[in-house]
Amino acid sequence: MGGATMSAGLLRVAALLAAIGTTLGAPPASAQQDSAVLFRNVRIFDGKAGALSPPSSVLVRNKTIEKISASDITATAQVIDGGGRVLMPGLIDAHWHAMLVRPTPMAALAGDVGYNNLLAASEATATLMRGFTTIRDMGGPSFGLKQAIDEDLVAGPRIYPSGAIITITGGHGDFRQLSDLPRTIGGMLSRMERIGGSMVADSPDEVRVRAREQLMQGASQVKLTAGGGVASPFSPLDVSTFTEPELRAAVEAADNWGTYVATHAYTPVAIQRSIAAGVRCIEHGHLMDEASAKLIAEKGIWLSTQPFLDMSMAAALGPSEQDKMRQVVAGTDRVYALAKKYKIKTAFGTDVLFSKALADRQGAMLAALTRWYTPAEALTMATSTNAELLSLSGPRNPYPGKLGVVAEGALADLLLVDGNPLDDIKLVEDPAKNFVVIMKDGRIYKNRLAH
Repeated sequence: MGGATMSAGLLRVAALLAAIGTTLGAPPASAQQDSAVLFRNVRIFDGKAGALSPPSSVLVRNKTIEKISASDITATAQVIDGGGRVLMPGLIDAHWHAMLVRPTPMAALAGDVGYNNLLAASEATATLMRGFTTIRDMGGPSFGLKQAIDEDLVAGPRIYPSGAIITITGGHGDFRQLSDLPRTIGGMLSRMERIGGSMVADSPDEVRVRAREQLMQGASQVKLTAGGGVASPFSPLDVSTFTEPELRAAVEAADNWGTYVATHAYTPVAIQRSIAAGVRCIEHGHLMDEASAKLIAEKGIWLSTQPFLDMSMAAALGPSEQDKMRQVVAGTDRVYALAKKYKIKTAFGTDVLFSKALADRQGAMLAALTRWYTPAEALTMATSTNAELLSLSGPRNPYPGKLGVVAEGALADLLLVDGNPLDDIKLVEDPAKNFVVIMKDGRIYKNRLAH
């Protein structure tokens, strides 16, 4: 799921998908429109403030927001009369797996690569139509999909790719069978590794090589699994995986490229070891303790976590994986309580795997944040706060510019909402009904007001 061969294959199937879509009368990958778009009579949630602006006009030109004014703007442009609706930034999911949303676990590992790429392309379009204009991909062969989206072969969100998950023998992300053992160092790669889903690395030198390979392919950040995980069959949650020198090898490789390492880590040991090695973002953290929370806050580390409130995320998994999910769900309230108590820099993500039905609830998971935050705080987290996390990629940022805000000079990723999500955040649960305009990079991909 993700080397150079896979990227070329994805481009071919993406082109086929675009051709099929046009033949069937489906929406094209990118909308054709005037070079400028003027939104009139909109109230703005800018991604930061806790209140809406007065009725305003917003002029978009050449992929960016050129001008915002409380009075009318005169310009030669395609005009969208917002009718007092709310204009807000496109949503950002900081923990997504673009290649792993729709296939079953077995299909992702052993299924036909071409079909899986077509699935991912279809899901990418659905993700964009849910109002998520940017995702940070936290493991999987998404390089080709990203290229296809950037070249307008497929409609989809901006992708900040990690490439293959880097793991250890028996760690989270190691989906080999026992029959694949023993592993021969430097020997033949497993199917999992050949398709770019995960790479096994059992020494600092191996970690360094695998991290550099992802960076060579275009990773904007590097992802390692520092502890056990729910979906992996041989990975108990309490297990600590990489040693500190192994983690540090990845950090050094990423730092040399001007970017950062994020680690999958639930437990205090995995979290603290990651921080000691120089990791800048902890993914999940649901089993953290008070000392770990204090350390995260003191060191200015990011926490990218998810509102796991039920067992739906493990519906496609086996009994042992569901037992692990129960432990994670039990820790959800605590991780958010600690994040708020210590004012940890917290990002929003969903970590949906192996289920189109769960992906369709992406907005509902955002709305679930109101268990701990106000609607304005939740929407800020999913826009400008997540954009701040993305900026850690530095020179490896594939989309330089301001994301997650409605501001002059920002990239034009915008949603026009029929209703006020600051009053009723549940509006984001039904994007088909409530997002009347969806714009990414200054292009309109949906406009219900055009008819």
